[in-house]
Amino acid sequence: MQAENKPVRALFVGFGNVGQKVAEILFLERERHPNVRSLDLRVVGIVTKSRGSLVNNNGVDVVKALQEIREGGRFSWTNFELTNIKGLDAVRQLDYDVLVELSTLSIAQKGEPALSHVREALNRGKHVVTANKAPAAFAYHELTSLAHDKGVSFLIESTVMDGTPVFNLAKHGLKAASILGVSGVLNSTTNFVLSRMEQGESLEAAVTIAQKEGFAEADPRHDLEGWDASAKITVLANALMGASLTPYDVDRQGITHVSVADAQTAVKAGKHLKLICKAWREGEQVKTKVALEEIERGHPFAPIRESGSILMIETDLLAPFVITETEPTLSDTAFGVINDLMSLGS
Repeated sequence: MQAENKPVRALFVGFGNVGQKVAEILFLERERHPNVRSLDLRVVGIVTKSRGSLVNNNGVDVVKALQEIREGGRFSWTNFELTNIKGLDAVRQLDYDVLVELSTLSIAQKGEPALSHVREALNRGKHVVTANKAPAAFAYHELTSLAHDKGVSFLIESTVMDGTPVFNLAKHGLKAASILGVSGVLNSTTNFVLSRMEQGESLEAAVTIAQKEGFAEADPRHDLEGWDASAKITVLANALMGASLTPYDVDRQGITHVSVADAQTAVKAGKHLKLICKAWREGEQVKTKVALEEIERGHPFAPIRESGSILMIETDLLAPFVITETEPTLSDTAFGVINDLMSLGS
């Protein structure tokens, strides 16, 4: 997509932990990462819900934007690039090549406003890179079809397992195989909490630590009630198995009912409590489930501790295999976004 000497013009909607880490890598740490230097990104807009919005057709001063967020928690009132434009208006009006949609997951609103942001950008013939699970969880086939019709990309690598290349592996490495089922530990917060509860820490204390470390949201209910995990298994079922599901179709359970005694009893019995996501075929249908399970110590899922995650893929030709992510940080999710940006048009 990127012509010689022509920068990729990006509009960021959402500039939380992930967006800031993407900006940090590309604009502050660029010389430390040789392979990202070929990505010439010009950010023409950064739109947030509560921190203000910046627009500059010649390129927002991203370094200054990062400094203002870190020092004041929002963009400065004295910043000449500051504007009051809203997300959907920016998507409809600004001149950009790719929408980078990094707003927070919305279940109750069935993926909105992110879904409308993505749909509108694709309708305008703009590429979309997103770490937000909602669009692919609620409208994957509509959006991929729209992207195809418009000749642009709809890339979602950072929606599941941070930036681990799950979707790229399936697209390029499993062409001869049909995926029969996927399962795994996919929500970092619940796995972290359950691991800490095995050590005697309360659910509330473990969540507080997860929030301080940056991988649990300020409102952890999506994680603890299983909604984040449901969105992830829905994305996997839709993208890898041809399903047409939403998170509301998942047989869902969270961990809010689990006590420290429950976690420690399981350990004494040689097991670990894990919130397991599953998708499998039943005839022509794809079924999905998120539920707490006691995992035997010798199972591949058992050693996944703290914020780690794991995905097992079963196919008609290959033996089941696993993809494991150990102690991911914000850099992992940012990598997925950056790698997608570097893949546009390929």
